[in-house]
Amino acid sequence: MTEAGALDAIDRILNRGGDADDVLRDVVRILPQHVPELVWAGVYFEEQGRLVAGPASGEPDESRRVHVPVSYRGERVGELAVDGAASAAFLERVATLISAHVLIGWDTGGERWDP
Repeated sequence: MTEAGALDAIDRILNRGGDADDVLRDVVRILPQHVPELVWAGVYFEEQGRLVAGPASGEPDESRRVHVPVSYRGERVGELAVDGAASAAFLERVATLISAHVLIGWDTGGERWDP
């Protein structure tokens, strides 16, 4: 499996749609499955100036953790975090793809919203 395979799987998840929490759970679940160098993936929501843990999947290894900001329309709404190795371009692309779903968890206090 590869980063390209992970992006294809993420596209399928996003196209399927559904509840933002379910979408984010599915995305973090497939990252370690499709990119063997990743052992863990998680999403953090920005809430009142601090990061709050959201969905995560895999076996954490914080010594290898990489954080990528997630922004929506120029405003930081959270972070994508992974433990392991992946290209910066890949992680930035994933952060962009999930940004509207991270916004939902951040902006609406859990209320359902269609972007």
